Amino acid sequence: MGRARRAAALLGAAALLWMLPGHAGAASPKFSETTSIGVHNAYEKSTYTYFAQALDSGASLLEIDVYTDPLTRRWRVSHSNPLGNDNNCEAAKTPDELYSKSRNQDFGSCLDNIAAWHQLHPDHRPIVFKVEMKNGFNNTIGLGPDEFDTLVRQKLGDMVYKPSDLLGGTYPTLDAAARAGAWPSRDELTGKVIFELIPGTVEQRNPFDHYWTDQEYGDHLRDLYAAGNIDTAQAFPAVLGAAAGDPRTSRYDASIRPWFVFFDGDAATYVDRGYDTSFYAANHYILIATGAAGVSPPISSTDPTDAEVADRLSLLAGKHASIITSDWSAKSPAVLGSVVGRG
Repeated sequence: MGRARRAAALLGAAALLWMLPGHAGAASPKFSETTSIGVHNAYEKSTYTYFAQALDSGASLLEIDVYTDPLTRRWRVSHSNPLGNDNNCEAAKTPDELYSKSRNQDFGSCLDNIAAWHQLHPDHRPIVFKVEMKNGFNNTIGLGPDEFDTLVRQKLGDMVYKPSDLLGGTYPTLDAAARAGAWPSRDELTGKVIFELIPGTVEQRNPFDHYWTDQEYGDHLRDLYAAGNIDTAQAFPAVLGAAAGDPRTSRYDASIRPWFVFFDGDAATYVDRGYDTSFYAANHYILIATGAAGVSPPISSTDPTDAEVADRLSLLAGKHASIITSDWSAKSPAVLGSVVGRG
């Protein structure tokens, strides 16, 4: 079969998978059983003019970089400026304000845009928002995990699929729930969003910061559960960096390892080094494979052909990725919205 026909077949299968009716019950794949596509740094104006266009893109994951600003005590959204906002999020809180208001807003406004867009598209696909905490949380200025949860909850309400939803009042940890296959179906996640948290590049380079976002939010989840308040948590912390075996063992103490079910690492490292990624699928963990274009043989990181995207999606689905990401914002919603079976 030629590349064009193979791509058409794969995208056709993706469309069939995505279009399963909401009442299909057992026929609808679980969130942990599929592989989809995300867009790196979707908040940048060079990626999309407005963040609402990123939401329109069909992508299953959109990345946002957040700084805690010690001067203003605000959540800033920017790639490299910790003291200012530089992004495509608008001062828009209602659907009719989208695509028209001033940009370079804070994280709260990004959430406002999501809420307004949701009003226009209440039955949208499940979307993961990957939040890179560039310089980490800062409890000393009131910008810690509790405040993050409060902001997300106030802005988005029950749109958010939370850690407590995975626990379902049944399981004692996220690990136990994931291993039991407790993830909902994609149909059940219609209209829902999920927040993934990773430590940021500035935080990781700070010689005075040894308590990064992943550990801090892992501790937060453990403590909330112990206090009977796990329903207030709004995000899933991710283990950052591709590794062979279970990276939680060497990075975290035993008390928080079971609170990590998201893993996030470089696709080429997983694939080209021959890591056994079946571990993630077997335990129903969510594996984010970043830099999908860089897997051998490399393809364009910005505008590959539809056939190349389809081939790369198929390859990484076979390597047990849940979501693959790259800078493919130029691709159509039909391509970015592709969803295929995992593994």
